[in-house]
Amino acid sequence: MKIKIEVSGRHIHLSSNDLNKLFGSDYELQKLRDLSQPGEFACEEKVLLRNGNNEIAVRIIGPARGITQIEISQKDAAELNINPPRRMSGDLRGSAGIKIIGPKDGVDLIKGVILSQRHIHLDKGSAKKLNLSDNQKVDVRVDNQKSYVFKDVLVRVGEKYKPALHIDTDDAVEADIKRGEVTGGTILQ
Repeated sequence: MKIKIEVSGRHIHLSSNDLNKLFGSDYELQKLRDLSQPGEFACEEKVLLRNGNNEIAVRIIGPARGITQIEISQKDAAELNINPPRRMSGDLRGSAGIKIIGPKDGVDLIKGVILSQRHIHLDKGSAKKLNLSDNQKVDVRVDNQKSYVFKDVLVRVGEKYKPALHIDTDDAVEADIKRGEVTGGTILQ
């Protein structure tokens, strides 16, 4: 089966509590554009991640969540001089901490920074048609000149998911995929 490949740049999901600290009480995020997964959107707002003298800006992804989570690339981690683990979204055990700087205040995050593990989002119908299940691992061949193969890609099945393979910017460079380029892949079983 063919699947759309999306490159996910560095971003942050803020808890309501941290959003209020960084931007002020009852702040409402401003939508820049919808993302492919239903209900998620890129925001106009960015915050700074700071470790000592090293800092980078990251875009906020809305809506607010129950816990703050930051997803960066290995290159970003080196620039910040931190060592976050590679994890699936939501799995923050053993994750790195960082200082977040907003226009009103800062937050010292004790944990929450991860390197995002590549994964496929599938709705239940697509998963059934492909005979794939939640937490199964598959390989995906990139349908471009390089024909790079991503190994051990985790499948995530959910009611509202839209089929897409999510990779980070380091994976995109490795597979010769340009940011913003519409690229597909073939799921190998």
